[in-house]
Amino acid sequence: MSPRPGFVLEVDRSTPPTLFWHGEGFRLERLPAGSRVVYPPEPLAPLKDPDAAIRAALDNPLGDSAPLRSLLRPGMKLTIAFDDISLPLPPMRSPDIRQRVIEAVLDLAAEAGVDDVVLIAALALHRRMTDDELRHALGERIFNAFAPHGLLTQHDAEDPDALVHLGQTEQGEDVELNKRAVESDLLVYVNINLVAMDGGHKSVATGLASYKSLKHHHNVRTMQQSRSFMDMHRSELHSSNWRMGRLIAESGVKVFQIESTLNTDTFPEQFGFLQRREWEWGLGDRAGFYATSKALERTPPELARRIFQSIRSPHQMASVQAGEVGAVHERTLANIHRQQLVQVEGQTDVLTMGLPYICPYNVNSTMNPILVACLGLGYFFNLYQGRPLVREGGVVIMSHPTPWAFNPVHHPSYIDFFEQVLSETTDMLEIESKYETAFATDPWYVHLYRTSYAYHGVHPFYMWYWCAHAFDHLGKVIVVGGERAAVRRMGLSPASTLADALEMAEDVVGRDPTITHLHTPPLLLAEVT
Repeated sequence: MSPRPGFVLEVDRSTPPTLFWHGEGFRLERLPAGSRVVYPPEPLAPLKDPDAAIRAALDNPLGDSAPLRSLLRPGMKLTIAFDDISLPLPPMRSPDIRQRVIEAVLDLAAEAGVDDVVLIAALALHRRMTDDELRHALGERIFNAFAPHGLLTQHDAEDPDALVHLGQTEQGEDVELNKRAVESDLLVYVNINLVAMDGGHKSVATGLASYKSLKHHHNVRTMQQSRSFMDMHRSELHSSNWRMGRLIAESGVKVFQIESTLNTDTFPEQFGFLQRREWEWGLGDRAGFYATSKALERTPPELARRIFQSIRSPHQMASVQAGEVGAVHERTLANIHRQQLVQVEGQTDVLTMGLPYICPYNVNSTMNPILVACLGLGYFFNLYQGRPLVREGGVVIMSHPTPWAFNPVHHPSYIDFFEQVLSETTDMLEIESKYETAFATDPWYVHLYRTSYAYHGVHPFYMWYWCAHAFDHLGKVIVVGGERAAVRRMGLSPASTLADALEMAEDVVGRDPTITHLHTPPLLLAEVT
């Protein structure tokens, strides 16, 4: 039986309450009659034999590329770069896709007599991964074979001796990348594509770049002009990365791209109610929801955070493709759309969304207020093609506890950004011109990024800029159930209940507004006509 596609439900008086994520918890909210709920498609069937599919992709590449085995030879320098801990979400059960793919590449390299092989976690400006996180992503066999010999590395965007400047694009964008990757005879990039924003030339041009490069597309102007991040043909972020990708290819860097997509079987069965439509909940779903909700009400926040961060997702490989970057990414996008795309007719006055406990930048960590804003306004708001789900001047209502809480190891510069910068101004252009350089070049932040497990000093700026399109587009942003001081610090409006938030929204969009709820998990991509 084929999985059911996503669809749009119109709420009536018989519709049961709708599930909203609320950080490390959930809420059932009754939406007004006439509201719409956008439901994602059900998970696609996984590949029956993912290892065979990987081997077939390596032997039958797309675009202008020879099979991987014919690109390998004795005496060559081979580098394998892979996505870091920010993907997938939640982390998947073992074996991770990266382990499966890299093992297949290493087997071919061994057969060809290649003995100069280095693995690189493509961190960009993200925090370094711990040994346990690397073991989970790569498996014990790879970790034990490479890590003790210094052959499993993590990209350092601040090491001048490990970077090489390739030049500038036609628009003056610096391209400065990992030296080992650039000087290799072949760079294999292993990508996990959770959403349409991932992959393509963004893999190398972002993941293996320095701040000198990244600042050309992680800036306010670029974010304002991206409509949306999930639509590469209308995203200035992607346009910049593609210009850099062309320069990388022209510089002689040979990239063999391997991209995989996941189905959206996101949570273990004990959380199965999260992925089923509320009116289809059986007795077990209802019991699971109420038991989980009541238990979480009695659980201290720190313990609840650890419980949720320990979840390993059952999502599985739905496709894998390899070869030339552009051709691979075109096929990848088709597969993502096959899993995630939902047709939605017309925009709405008010868009509601429940935000979960996790985003790309708080795996095994704390969802601080800036990351809450980034998840809702940078990621969920941009889960569209064509037009945003909410009209220009409309209102977004997000549900999340938004605690004034930070992980001091992972997010030290976030603390200072929140305390010092946002207390002065929330204006992105002013923040960019007045504060960014000082944070980006601060020696202490650089030291923590390079030697500890801290995100780069500039990272909170980029997460704030990620909201630029939403802030320009919207008339108001309301956070339900958030810590009021933290919400107000970001220039957003707090509300105690959804009913209060909807009443506040009417002050902006008028009485009897149209309301649409973005129902996640799993993820969806709305094609708004």
